[in-house]
Amino acid sequence: MSDSRSATIRPYAPTDEAAVIALWRECGLTRPQNDPRKDIARKLKVNPEWFLVAERGGEIVGAVMAGYEGHRGWINYLGVAPSLQRGGLGRRLMDEAEARLRAAGCPKINLQVRADNRVAIAFYERIGFAVDNVISMGKRLEKD
Repeated sequence: MSDSRSATIRPYAPTDEAAVIALWRECGLTRPQNDPRKDIARKLKVNPEWFLVAERGGEIVGAVMAGYEGHRGWINYLGVAPSLQRGGLGRRLMDEAEARLRAAGCPKINLQVRADNRVAIAFYERIGFAVDNVISMGKRLEKD
């Protein structure tokens, strides 16, 4: 566990790409069916200022993507360097993302967590999220 206060949260910059992708891989967030470079490029087209990174000592140690389409807010790709997990940085990233969503008038935030990721589920429950009685469905419109 490490002190999260030494990290600065700021909007993503294009020079962060390789470090963010490496972080996501280290956190187990990437999947073969999703090209992280394409996911970043897509995010940069819509509310790019809501793509946040945490930087400490010149190193990217956390990231989160927030989005809002007028009905629900969404959180994607929240990741914190394993050596800093359980130190408050994930909460700080979520607080910043939530503040931006609230300022936009967002009434509710949704996110998806893999059902077997008990650590992430417990984290989200600790910060006020609850399991909705819904089934998540998806349809791929573009092959990565």
